[in-house]
Amino acid sequence: MSALRALRLVGFLEGLSFLVLLGVAMPLKYLFELPIAVRIVGSAHGLLFLLFVGALIRVASERDWPHRRSLAALVASLVPFGTFVLDRALKREIEGDAQAAGEG
Repeated sequence: MSALRALRLVGFLEGLSFLVLLGVAMPLKYLFELPIAVRIVGSAHGLLFLLFVGALIRVASERDWPHRRSLAALVASLVPFGTFVLDRALKREIEGDAQAAGEG
């Protein structure tokens, strides 16, 4: 799996876990006094966030991304739905690579 595809996958899972944490686990904790939901989902989200950062560092290094782009991708992981917006840009980049490989 290419570094970009790995980043897309991890970004999707990280973004999904963030939404589950905010939209499901937090309400369960504060409305129904079930803090275990935040502990479980929060741990999974934390692991996925670390994997996302690792995948981001790999992509930024392999593709010589400018620091500004890497920082924007990192910020996207901190904003709800941000990784889904980032995913569209990564998909376009993968498609551009495929077209360039087909032409060359």
